Amino acid sequence: MEFSKGRFRVRLAEGAGDLAAVQGLRHLAFRGAEGRDQDAFDAVSKHLMIEGLEDGRLVGTCRFQVFAASADPGQGYTGQFYDLSAFRAFSAPILEIGRFCMRPGGHEPDMLRLAWAALTRMVDAEGIALLFGCTSFPGTEASDFADALAALAGGHMAPLRYRPGRKAVEVVPLTPAAHDAGRALRQMPPLLRSYLAMGGWVSDHAVVDRDLGTLHVCTGVEIAAIPPSRARLLRADAR
Repeated sequence: MEFSKGRFRVRLAEGAGDLAAVQGLRHLAFRGAEGRDQDAFDAVSKHLMIEGLEDGRLVGTCRFQVFAASADPGQGYTGQFYDLSAFRAFSAPILEIGRFCMRPGGHEPDMLRLAWAALTRMVDAEGIALLFGCTSFPGTEASDFADALAALAGGHMAPLRYRPGRKAVEVVPLTPAAHDAGRALRQMPPLLRSYLAMGGWVSDHAVVDRDLGTLHVCTGVEIAAIPPSRARLLRADAR
């Protein structure tokens, strides 16, 4: 998979040098310092790279792993924090997306569109039924995101048949409550807003991740439920 749009190129990581670059960008984005963010899931994942066409600089990345219909999605990164046994109800492959990040100060909308274009190609090639992963808020204090969490609880909860169960020790239940809709939208990270625009849903609780200093929700997007107008836009970008 390799293609270019505008000022950027998208490709898959190849070899140790690319992986080191990916891990370096992740460390900068998630931990705010130079270093390498790495774990055991890197070896079983494919890594998407978004680079500047002019200088080759890595500006965005994510990793993904396909689980066949018969496989246990609980063996992936998200399965460390959530009980994903309900996902086994899907009769087609599902795709876990993780460590989605952009270089600080980058052109976020353009890069997000390119990342989604690449993932759309993967969805079509593999016959994916569900996209899922952990979507993070930048901080561990739930009160900082009270409006966003209330909005998620009130209108974006996963259907019961697919709802992720609780597995982590430190969780924050999502409870519908009065909230300011504009402030809720501003508190949501861009990736989460993208998921919701595609009809995505979230777990009924958030998990506090002390290691990364984030609060995250398990997020899912059923491919068959993506609004037709949004699906057309995604496939247009993926050409």
